[in-house]
Amino acid sequence: MDKARDTAVKILNEVHEKGAYANVALVRELRRAGLEDRDRRFVTELVYGAVKAGDTLDWILRRYVDRPLRKIEPMVRDILRLGIYQLFYLDKVPASAACNTAVDLAKKYSNAGTAKFVNAVLRTAVRQPEKAAFPSGKGHGVEELALKSQHPYWLVKRWVKEFGFHEARDLCAFNNGEPTLSVRTNTLKTDRQELLAKLAEQGAETEISAWTPEGVRITRHGALDALTPLQQGLCQVQDESSMLVAHVVDPQPGEFIIDCCSAPGGKTTHMAALMQDKGRIVAGDVYEHKLERIKENTERLGIHIVETQLLDARQVGDAYPDQADRVLVDAPCSGLGVLRRKPDARWNKTAAEIDALPALQLEILKSAAKAVKKGGVLVYSTCTIEAAENQDVVKAFLAEQPGFVLEDTGSFLPGQKRQEKMVQLYPQHDGTDGFFIARMRRSG
Repeated sequence: MDKARDTAVKILNEVHEKGAYANVALVRELRRAGLEDRDRRFVTELVYGAVKAGDTLDWILRRYVDRPLRKIEPMVRDILRLGIYQLFYLDKVPASAACNTAVDLAKKYSNAGTAKFVNAVLRTAVRQPEKAAFPSGKGHGVEELALKSQHPYWLVKRWVKEFGFHEARDLCAFNNGEPTLSVRTNTLKTDRQELLAKLAEQGAETEISAWTPEGVRITRHGALDALTPLQQGLCQVQDESSMLVAHVVDPQPGEFIIDCCSAPGGKTTHMAALMQDKGRIVAGDVYEHKLERIKENTERLGIHIVETQLLDARQVGDAYPDQADRVLVDAPCSGLGVLRRKPDARWNKTAAEIDALPALQLEILKSAAKAVKKGGVLVYSTCTIEAAENQDVVKAFLAEQPGFVLEDTGSFLPGQKRQEKMVQLYPQHDGTDGFFIARMRRSG
């Protein structure tokens, strides 16, 4: 039995049948499997690749299977997906290896008859790849782009309408790129130059971020569990665009800050560092297990001013009326700006869910506003590129709240300033996660 592929198919099954997050299931299974580095990398490639390909793999499979996919045993369905992914997307894997190992897996998880079925499907795909040619030509542009770029059709159609075909194509291409690991220097313990030196000692290849003074891009590294500077609390994993938010909040030592939707604590701990660990930060969330993540991060980073609190963001204003110097609302959102980092996320969203979010976001923002002191600052951020969740929410809020004024958010960025009242980063233009930030001040 090929242990790498066996591990990969078990992870795929967890993702597809149990709703597990691909990155979480991958880490758990890799720890359990005890594979060598080469096999770990191969499993990672198989899992992320097959999960990302999603409905595109199923579309290809339907060209070769004579029954509805839902009627195939779940584990066998994932064995077929894994085989199809290797045949159509991994040039370095011999077709014979992809087919033979799939047959072995089918024997293990089903029976000899199923193994013959798997063999027939995959061997036919090898002989007749043209059967899986994507539709093209006039009238098929969006469908072809969705299949080729491995994105849901409804989402590609939405982006084509919003941004135009070429922008949508570039956005999909970015989402399929390899995400670079970025970390934020924990300035309470070290500085960026010292962190760079310690990462180099670990064999990591790095470059400094052009976006923030604390940011470091790690272009090559081993397992994160073995990255000593990270385990020692000298840095925190955080995307460059996410690091901008704390700078826009601009918290000062000694102030009282509320972070409404704070888990897992990247922005919370960044604000604490900017405050030199002096003052008070209330970090709220509605899930106890997520608050534990914040506590773990604050302990590792050596931060003492963060108080975690089980708190619904829609009740923040009632809990802390007119008390906070600054309030951050990093709102729950569709996450369409971070699809590059979450291969399964693109397939777990619906248009209806996205369209329902702005009402919740506005409700949270209005509650948070009640907690802001006169003269205080309110910052709204998301990791999406949907105007309905971003600019439209802020405009609706300001229309109802004349006591708040939108500031020049772009002028608060730590690096190159932008002439923008509200900052919107687009992955295909800015090379970062898609992110939105708006800074408002209470005038009365």
